Amino acid sequence: MKKIVLIQLSILLLLFNYSVNAQNFSFGIKGGVSLPNLTASGSNQTPLNTGYSSRQGPDIALFGEFKINEFFSIQPAVEYSSQGGKKNGLQAFTTPAQVAAQFPAGMAPTYLYANYNSEAKINYLMIPVLAKFGWDFSKTSPWRVYVAAGPFVSFLLSAHQVTSGNSQFYTDPAGTQALPGGNQSFDANQNIKDQLAANNIGVEGNLGLRYKFGPSSIFIEGGFNYGFLNIQTVAADGKNNTGAATVQLGYSYWFKKK
Repeated sequence: MKKIVLIQLSILLLLFNYSVNAQNFSFGIKGGVSLPNLTASGSNQTPLNTGYSSRQGPDIALFGEFKINEFFSIQPAVEYSSQGGKKNGLQAFTTPAQVAAQFPAGMAPTYLYANYNSEAKINYLMIPVLAKFGWDFSKTSPWRVYVAAGPFVSFLLSAHQVTSGNSQFYTDPAGTQALPGGNQSFDANQNIKDQLAANNIGVEGNLGLRYKFGPSSIFIEGGFNYGFLNIQTVAADGKNNTGAATVQLGYSYWFKKK
């Protein structure tokens, strides 16, 4: 991970030196909505790490753009990225030790089920470096369409499992075999940062439309990001990958060498 960061920083320093001395460069800000989800596939699927749907959170970035030629530029960024997912309704959880003690030795189920709401709120500082290709509508048009894609490294900022609701415990995923004891409260906000990997690597891509007026530009873009590494460090929690769809509005200012 450290080698990847050093390589990215070296590339950025070279691009900055090249752009300042020979080309144009811009600085900007963008922000909008992230719609992340947690995915599991193949043999990694368990009742704990499947069944997630998308949650909603902010996505904000500061970026630079180093113009190489009329069509191509490099865009590094520092991005606050909301990740995670949510489950609402009947879902699995690991059988608590105090409940497992009520079963005969060796007979306690691995999972119990209950009807409650659960949201994994995971936030990263993401550093993408994107290759960006753009085309003006015409030589005189202020409109430009572009695509951008490239790798990122990310650093875990915070992670909380937020649950709410009241429900009986069930031994089956259909919720037909209730344990005695009545409804139990699931209202909790648990810090799970120490259960997740501190870093990740992945890919990000965007498709956008830009309008330029003088040295300024405004734009709208839609995109995605996906982490290649499993985020859990505890094997019993299963394995998930992060990923999100994003919609953002932004502004940039172009500095041109005189």
